[in-house]
Amino acid sequence: MSTIQIKGDVAPGFESVKDLFSSRTRALAEDNVQLCVYHRGKRIVDLWASAGNDETFTANTLVNVFSSGKSLETIILGMLASRDLIEYDAKIVRYWPEFGAHGKENITVADLMRHEAGLAYFDTSLAAEDLFTENIKRNVVGRVIETQKQNFKRSDRREYHTVTRGWIVNEIVRRVDPAGRTIGEFLREEISENLRADVYIGVQSQERQRMRPVKPLSFRYQILQSLLPRFLGRRVTHNFFQLIARMFALLPAILQVWRSDKPPPAISNVTGLNDVNIPEFGKGETPSANATCSARGLARIGAMMSARGTLEGRRLLTERAWHAMHEQPTLAMMDAVLPTRFTQGGVDYFQPCEPGCALYERAFSQGREGFYGWMGLGGSIFQWHPEKDLSFAFVPTSLHYLDFVNERGKAYQTELLRCLDRLAVS
Repeated sequence: MSTIQIKGDVAPGFESVKDLFSSRTRALAEDNVQLCVYHRGKRIVDLWASAGNDETFTANTLVNVFSSGKSLETIILGMLASRDLIEYDAKIVRYWPEFGAHGKENITVADLMRHEAGLAYFDTSLAAEDLFTENIKRNVVGRVIETQKQNFKRSDRREYHTVTRGWIVNEIVRRVDPAGRTIGEFLREEISENLRADVYIGVQSQERQRMRPVKPLSFRYQILQSLLPRFLGRRVTHNFFQLIARMFALLPAILQVWRSDKPPPAISNVTGLNDVNIPEFGKGETPSANATCSARGLARIGAMMSARGTLEGRRLLTERAWHAMHEQPTLAMMDAVLPTRFTQGGVDYFQPCEPGCALYERAFSQGREGFYGWMGLGGSIFQWHPEKDLSFAFVPTSLHYLDFVNERGKAYQTELLRCLDRLAVS
């Protein structure tokens, strides 16, 4: 592993971030990985590496970042709010009357964005082809959503809408956008091209050539590696006891899904993590789970968000809409496990932990205090810190899916905050 070449550079004062990236990339089970950070509109960290010494893997390579794309759908809604086309406290039926069928007429945009719409599960699967842009515009997905009923599995209403939130938001977006664009089209034309950011939902042939597949670590490998102490070369973040503690905390949520009379939302062609690499999945629009991005692209968009809607003289959100998107962070346990603070605009706020806070609160927030945004299955992170005008993006191809809240990438956020504190007193 010592042959891995770390490429890219960092600004003065952030050398320890590069040292950490170098050591962790060599020590952990990484395949290809990118890390990019902006501070006050300037790129201060731009690093990438390939464990297989793949010279074609660069800072501009594209990777599926899974749920990190949820923050992109929130930004698009924020831009529509900037144009007075949508309000968070409005009922969705204002923009999509047919949505209200089967008792859904009182669900607001904010309910949906906080994962409190009661639509985390559908009673039918979709085909990957249903999610192609042209079929979304034919209302193939919209008709399925209209037939659904609210279904809350617990008294606490915050249930993770793993993929369904993005499908529903897409239907709202194309109805309120005067041009009738889907999220993928809006993202490409209004954000990616405007900010020169490699970020896409619904990849085209020219982007597919720059993609790298994600590679999930096997469950057996992660468990066996967790049994090794760090000094013997453990290649996952947590030791066995830490991993078991986290899995035990998640057990009630897992059992609830197993006992459910409703299946989790599904794409019929995608039955396992390896299937997300098929071209049909990447071509479709599942905004909550198949954004295809580089860390550079995400960090550049995050720089606009950390600066309250503007970057290099381009304003994408009004100050009013930016504040509305970040307002009313409401604490609730999501799936009875995660202490989330989703805003009405749909991004989570990572608040400092109180002394003695529970395991998952520490794992979730400690070390990334003050950031807004979200993260993706297996490792990706896309977040911004308005107070420090800091934007962060971590994009790996190796999926450590038992690192449930992406503590592997959080190590870099923690070190960045330390660097800024050191620079502030120097």
